[in-house]
Amino acid sequence: MNQPAPAQLTLRAVVLAVVLAVILSAANAYLGLFAGLTIATAIPAAVVSMGVLRLLGGGSILENNIVQTGASAGSSIAAGVIFTIPALIIMGYWPDFKYWWVLAIAGLGGLLGVLFSVPLRRSMIVEEPLPFPEGKAAAEVLKAGENPGPGLKILGISAGIGALVKLMAESGLRLIPDNAAGAGFFGKYLGYMGTGLSPALLGVGYIVGLNIGIVVLSGSVLAYNIAIPFYHAFLLNSDPEMMAKVAGKTAAEAAGIIRGDKIRYLGVGTMLIGGVWTLFSLRKSLLSGVKSGIAAARKGSGEGFVPHTERDLPMKWMLVALVLFVLPLLGLYQAIVQNWGVSVPMTIIMIVAGFLFVSVSAYLAGLVGSSNNPVSGITIATILFASVVLMLLLGSDSKIGAVAAIMIGAVVCCAAAVGGDNLQDLKAGYLVGATPWKQQLMLGIGAFSCALIMAPVLNLLSQAYGIGDPTRPGSLQAPQATLMASVAQGLFGGKLPWDMIIAGAVIGAIVIAFDSWLKSRNSSFRVPVLAAAIGIYLPLELMVPIFLGGLLAYFVEKRHGIVGTHDESLRDRVHRPGVLFSAGLITGEALMGILIAIPIVVSERADVLALPEKFHFSQYVGLVVLALVGWLIYRTGVKGEGSAKA
Repeated sequence: MNQPAPAQLTLRAVVLAVVLAVILSAANAYLGLFAGLTIATAIPAAVVSMGVLRLLGGGSILENNIVQTGASAGSSIAAGVIFTIPALIIMGYWPDFKYWWVLAIAGLGGLLGVLFSVPLRRSMIVEEPLPFPEGKAAAEVLKAGENPGPGLKILGISAGIGALVKLMAESGLRLIPDNAAGAGFFGKYLGYMGTGLSPALLGVGYIVGLNIGIVVLSGSVLAYNIAIPFYHAFLLNSDPEMMAKVAGKTAAEAAGIIRGDKIRYLGVGTMLIGGVWTLFSLRKSLLSGVKSGIAAARKGSGEGFVPHTERDLPMKWMLVALVLFVLPLLGLYQAIVQNWGVSVPMTIIMIVAGFLFVSVSAYLAGLVGSSNNPVSGITIATILFASVVLMLLLGSDSKIGAVAAIMIGAVVCCAAAVGGDNLQDLKAGYLVGATPWKQQLMLGIGAFSCALIMAPVLNLLSQAYGIGDPTRPGSLQAPQATLMASVAQGLFGGKLPWDMIIAGAVIGAIVIAFDSWLKSRNSSFRVPVLAAAIGIYLPLELMVPIFLGGLLAYFVEKRHGIVGTHDESLRDRVHRPGVLFSAGLITGEALMGILIAIPIVVSERADVLALPEKFHFSQYVGLVVLALVGWLIYRTGVKGEGSAKA
């Protein structure tokens, strides 16, 4: 006999999920623009939920699951937005972020991601289950939720530390610098080395691990310690424009100019080849996933009475919602191109690419988790395909073609990010006995709630720090959005250093070949091409602390005797305290960065909070602060809940 579903979608769970989703989406927007990475928010949200609902008089495991489902939209919507929409600012199409346009792109794109992913649940979770590592980890946290107090304490303390260090940094009180770096000329060669002093980046490194940390740092070493010195020594004399730019500059300034104008495009080429390779390598799994998902949906739609644990959103209502969500996007595209013969194909491309790439994203999330899901590679492929079609419709010299391609890519990016996240949440729900349609509805609510605040947050960050502006010190890098703008503009008559992009593509091919060789040898160490591309593209100062954070995670594993273990549940238990501490550092620093932006924008002064210069300390004090934070991460991590020696 079918039992009634326990309380899940309660008012307090929905409200708490929305509040957490909005806070975490703002934090991830800052982190993504700053470092090119976002973090999954389901586990920290689950810990907070268990603590808050307990204070309110209890809270079942299914209520807590609903909260983490809705809150997890914070990372996926933030990623979908910051990877694409800032490109419209960088391209000069928008002077600022248009509220209703951002809401339409992010909100409707996120809702489409939920709809497109529903048919994939049975095939990827029930019939031929994929690992979904973060979904499993979230389920374990929910099951172990009898004592959430220690986790809340860890999050609270680390968030305070992250916020305090950010307040001390250059955008705040200016007690310590943002970076510690050294550079010099050695004959005709140019040398540079440095590290960022951000605790959040240490936290990112701890979460992604040593493998990814080594790969991203290797990419930056290739750019800064091989490509820049080589260009300065052998190619600079043949480029009068660049010679004029670096004339009279310090070594550090010259390195920054060469990287910004030339070397970072090696990363563009590597990302392009990496995005294409990702889709090619997934071609069989993609087709299989789409076919089985559609078949499962047809099978499910004909069933009568089913247990609550197998009930998805009804297919007929999904089709109605699909039409309702697509029509506003058709109107948006028409407002851009002013040509129904172009806006209709744009909408068709968006729908087809959205469904296909949500399937890719869901499959990748099932294999490597949402945090490592290369959504940017998927989006690059979308923009390339859309650009080719739009070139045929509008011509290669169209002034609006690049903007139209970005608009298509933005919706697909939001849909793909949310789709992968939805399957991750549904895996956790499957393991704890949740009702799928309630989770799907909650994720849609969470995604749209995040979309409501994206434009104000982005405008605040843009005015306070700048986004993707190489001429403005401290500007947020926005690496993926800058890449999307470069690709779209380059295909519509823009000027790009194609020699560097081609060289980057060759580097990407070498990385892919090396990774394939490692795979053939069943090596535990892998070299994801998109991680290498991020390392090449972003400043070295961002990659060094990420590597150091990964090194801390390795030392924690060594202390517990689990280096090389394949027991993921054991690894999750060991790393849970360190991951929570790292997530708190990231959230605290990001939220303080947003709070600091308010007085900067109001006063129109970047130094509004700065203390007198006599209180400014050297970079060595910043290094000591970073070392202390690293020690705290390690000390927290070694208190993990498991050991291979036990």
